[in-house]
Amino acid sequence: MKVIPLNDRVLVKRTEELQVTKGGIYIPDTAKEKPIEGRIIAVGSGKIADNGERVPLTVKPGDRVLFGKYAGTEIKVEGEEHLMMREDDILAILED
Repeated sequence: MKVIPLNDRVLVKRTEELQVTKGGIYIPDTAKEKPIEGRIIAVGSGKIADNGERVPLTVKPGDRVLFGKYAGTEIKVEGEEHLMMREDDILAILED
C-alpha cells in the first residue's frame, strides 16, 4: 500500500528510541516516551495560498525533522506506525 499525502500534509516515520542508556540501564517499553524526531517518507503537493496558487513545501522526503510531542495522527502503513501531520506541525529540519 502506498500513501500519498494531500496538500500540505507529510508522512513521517519516527526514529527508534534507544533501548539501553549510555550507562547500560535497560529501558522497558512502558517507561519510554515516544520520540519527537523522524524522517519524512512522503510529502503532499503543497498548500494553496489565498490567491489560489500552490505553495510548495519546505521539507522533502528523506529530511530528518523535529516535531511536537502530540503532533499528527498515528496511522499504520504495511504494519509499521507512521505519523500524518501538516507541515506547520514540524518545528525544525535537522541536518546530519
